[in-house]
Amino acid sequence: MTTQLLLAGFGGQGVLFAGKFLAYKGLLENRQVSWLPSYGPEMRGGTANCSVILSDEPVGSPIVSKPDVLIAMNLPSLDKYENEVVSGGTIIVDSSLIERKVNRDDVKVFYVPATKMAKDIDAPTLANMILVGKFIRETGAVSYDNLEDALKKIVSARHQDLYGINLNAINNGYNFE
Repeated sequence: MTTQLLLAGFGGQGVLFAGKFLAYKGLLENRQVSWLPSYGPEMRGGTANCSVILSDEPVGSPIVSKPDVLIAMNLPSLDKYENEVVSGGTIIVDSSLIERKVNRDDVKVFYVPATKMAKDIDAPTLANMILVGKFIRETGAVSYDNLEDALKKIVSARHQDLYGINLNAINNGYNFE
């Protein structure tokens, strides 16, 4: 099984962090992975996207041109990448920041008010991890088990106080109906 994921949004939304988390989660599950970050020169406020490939076979190229899954955290990202998702793929939208609906009917779409949910749990910067939780639930590309191990790999030692809130954000996204 191979899942090609594109996460996209503004710099500062944690797109690269979310992608790195999923790549580490895949590694811990003995999957072949690729993580390819891309961001504009402005970083915070500029565009950012991240390609992640999770596979049972060796990954030949880190480039994701036709994603199976798109996580869109802002309208420009949805506008730019919506039509690149493969037919039968999945689009997960932060509906707090994106008012329009997906124009396609050949993909599964999940509207998650992630930014609002993040504010509601006193974690306003963790909409990214709420969307990751929804991704895990809807795709099964990585297991919901042992999330803590992957978080320990990417939450830096000086930010260990954020470990629990990241886990809570993932759980909120996973359980969002």
